[in-house]
This record gives sequence, structure tokens and C-alpha cells, in this order.
Amino acid sequence: MSKYIKFSIYILGLGIFLCSCRNTQIKPINLEKTGSDYYQERYRPQFHFSPEAHWMNDPNGLVFFNGEYHLFYQYYPDSTVWGPMHWGHAVSADLIHWKHLPIALYPDSLGYIFSGSAVVDSMNTSGFGSAEKPPMVAIFTYHNPKLEKSGSKVFQNQGIAFSLDGGRVWTKYSANPVLKNPGIRDFRDPKMFWNEKIKKWNLIMAVYDRVYIYSSSDIKNWTFESEFGMGIGAHGGVWECPDLFPLRVKGSDITKWVMLVSINPGGPNSGSATQYFTGEFDGHKFVPDDTDTRWIDWGRDDYAGVTWSDIPRSDGRRIFIGWMSNWEYATVVPTTVWRSANTIPRELSLMYESGKYLLISQPVREFKNLRSKSDEVVIAPQSFSGEKEISTNHIPLMQSELLFDFNLSDPMIDTAGVILENSLNERFVIGYLPFQKQFYIDRRNAGNSDFSTEFASVASAPYSANINLKLHLLIDASSVELFVDDGRLVMTSLVFPTEKFTTLKLFSKGGSLQLNKAEFYGIERIWP
Repeated sequence: MSKYIKFSIYILGLGIFLCSCRNTQIKPINLEKTGSDYYQERYRPQFHFSPEAHWMNDPNGLVFFNGEYHLFYQYYPDSTVWGPMHWGHAVSADLIHWKHLPIALYPDSLGYIFSGSAVVDSMNTSGFGSAEKPPMVAIFTYHNPKLEKSGSKVFQNQGIAFSLDGGRVWTKYSANPVLKNPGIRDFRDPKMFWNEKIKKWNLIMAVYDRVYIYSSSDIKNWTFESEFGMGIGAHGGVWECPDLFPLRVKGSDITKWVMLVSINPGGPNSGSATQYFTGEFDGHKFVPDDTDTRWIDWGRDDYAGVTWSDIPRSDGRRIFIGWMSNWEYATVVPTTVWRSANTIPRELSLMYESGKYLLISQPVREFKNLRSKSDEVVIAPQSFSGEKEISTNHIPLMQSELLFDFNLSDPMIDTAGVILENSLNERFVIGYLPFQKQFYIDRRNAGNSDFSTEFASVASAPYSANINLKLHLLIDASSVELFVDDGRLVMTSLVFPTEKFTTLKLFSKGGSLQLNKAEFYGIERIWP
């Protein structure tokens, strides 16, 4: 569960909490709604997942089962501002088109339902199902507001629930909690996975400024194994939403373990962000390759991301999705019916470059199926200096995919990049500074930002580009995702232009920029 304290959960009151514990008091969303105005509100993403209505934050319980990718998420069904947490639920056959399902987990007498994970217990180690009908099991953090208000430190504990019908109906374990708080205020966000090496379940969870690792044979009883993180990595805020998984290094037989840890505040560009570590893990202890701080996404708006469990071996991918926001302004962004969306699902891979292991992120291959066959533009090679408008023809810029292949061979180039612009001269700028070896995203003059003093900003990231530079942009109503050189650098940014961006420009200062090729695609919406 992401950082929420600044938003004062106490004002919600015990009355709201008790009401939210009773399923019958929640008015259900119309899951069959369609029509010309469906998912067409101002700033509503057209090809990213967002809830039909109300508040959403961290993705939870990501698991693949019987042909479906399950996406659970932190959800408050009574407001567009954070409140007593539930698990919202959606499923997809392709990671792109989503079907909304009823709320999966509701608060109860033990507390709100904070972040966690889900697995397929294929060997029925938990005893909740059978060998013929294995259960899906979710583990999550119970957050008890009454205990928190009383001053207790043990208001966060871990509970489990199971489903025998493909995740539609969930039953909470009668002996919850299964992992009790040892006396630490921040004790949450369990990520569970089967470890074939030790023939047990492992669990990694956030504990204030570090992670704890546990093991279990049955998901009900957990043994502490080790901790990691004291004095290692970024520590500008509380650690949250960890993940731990193996990845084979591209072009080798080496497998490394990758640990994701979100942190808020303390990101490289202020507020929320997610760091990662690579190393060795034997089921008991994680040993890092080094103690450097690395970020999975250098933009301001990718947080609390985790990966899917139980992807079939025949597929073999490690697929990640993040919450596309930042706690510095998440509750006040200028949307109305709903609040928050997720990043595009991304395939993670590991490369060894310049003596270090680098985590690469790229949009999942299924995303290409959204490219409109009638909306495609190819730009011929050309060189220019200054600003140059590039025609996108009939492609809607605010619902598009843009791919650029540049040549930076002119040593006089001081800065170069891409500008999105509208008739009000609002500008969203992506630039690269060759001398400083730095990318930046400037949204200070990109539109609506008066909802927060923290929003208008320049985000930057160190990057040493070669002569050939590739940029891949996904633009969707109120967000831009940037993938540099096949995902070696990723920057995700929200943006709320007063009017839609309709003009695309390239720019180069100090020297001449060569555009080898550009491809533009209109992207189909994913909602009915």
C-alpha cells in the first residue's frame, strides 16, 4: 500500500470504516455500461487501464490463471480520493483489453485491505482446494484504523483469502491474520511466490526502510528468513510494494534475481518512484551485486509496480505494470469520475552492459495489435536545425504511438528532442542534452497544473546515448510514456493540456539533427 498518511485517513472516520465492512452497503458499478460517452471524459485514457469510476492506486494480486490475466488494485468505491481500501478486480485475455469484475475483497473487522499478491497454489499446499481444483490464494495487508488511531504500532498484519472459481468469489481464511506484526509500524505489501529450489513459498514484504523475507510450506505459517536494505539503495522515504523474481541475462546462461522496491518520498525527481537491485537469492537471503541505486522508471508517474505470477513457462516473460501517478499530487489531479490509471504492461528483461546489470522495460508485444491499420504515417529521412513541425496527417496525437530513429553525429548539437504543442502554445517537451548526457521531460508549460504546486516540473535522467538514438512514445489523453533505445531508459509522465496537443515538432539547438526514420500510429481504444 502506497504512502497515504499525508492525506489523513482519520477524517474518514470510524463510521465510514464500519459501513465499508458490509458488502451490501456498497452500490455496485454498472459493469455492462457502453455507449458513445463511455470512457470519454476529459483526460480519460483510451488504451491504458483505469477504473470505471472512483479512486484507484497500487496494482495488486497480479496472477495468470486459466487463460486470464488478473489485475487487482487498491480501490475505494465511494470517492475519487483515497479512502478505506478494497481490492478492485479486472481480467484480460491479452493484457490490453480489460473486463471489469465486481470488487474482490472488502474491508472487515480486521481492517482495510491494503496491497498484496496472488498465486495459483497448483499443488494445493494450502489445503484450500484439491489437486484437481487448485485454489488461487491472495495474501494482503490488513490495516486496522482503530488500532492506528489508538497509537498502537501493530495495526498492519497479513491475511489470506482463496478462490475456487477462477477468482470471482473469494473466501477469507478463518484464522487470519497468518503473519502478525512483530511491533513495527510499517509492515505491509506482501509478494508471495513459489521457489522451486527450496520447494517452499517465499514472501518478501516492506518493513519501514527495508524488506523482510519469509518462507512457508503451506501459505498459512511463515518463518522469518532474513532482511535486506539497511543502508542500501535509496532511503528518502518508506519502502513499499516489493517484488522478487529471477531473470535470465540476455545472451547468456546467467540468471539473476531482481528485487523491486518502491519508495515514497525519495524518488529521483521528487515524490514516488521504484528502485531495483540485482543479485543472488537462495530462498533464504538476497545478496546484491552492488549497492548502487537504480530506478526502473525515471519519470515522475510510475509507482508501486509489480509483476504477474504464474505466467506459463511456454511464454516465459516477466510482465510488469505500475500505478501511473505520484503521491505528491495523486488525490488532486483534474479528473472527475475516476482518478488514476496504470502504465502499459511492460516486459522486463536483463542486460549486462558496462559492467552492470541493467533492467530493460518495453511495452508488451500485444500492444502492437492496437495499431490502427488506417492510421499509419512514415516520415522520410531528413535533417534540420531549430524547430521543425512534422505532419502527423490524420493521426490523433493524443491517442498515438510515435517511433523516432535519430542520428546525433553532429558534435555541435546542444539539445534535441520532441515537442507536443496545442493552439494555446502549451508545450510538453522531451529533450536530450548530449554534453550533459541527460534526458529531460519539461511539463512546466504543458497545461493545467494549478491543482498542485508540485506538478509543474522538469524531470531528468542520466543517459549516455550513442550516435544513433531511438525514442518510442505512447501518448494517451493525459500521459506520455517514453522508452529510449528499446527500453534502456524509461520515463513516464502525466500531463493535462488545457486543449489537446495537435502539433508535433522536432527540435535541435547548436547543430543539425538527422532523422533517419519516424513511424506514427493511431491507437485504437480498448473500451466498448
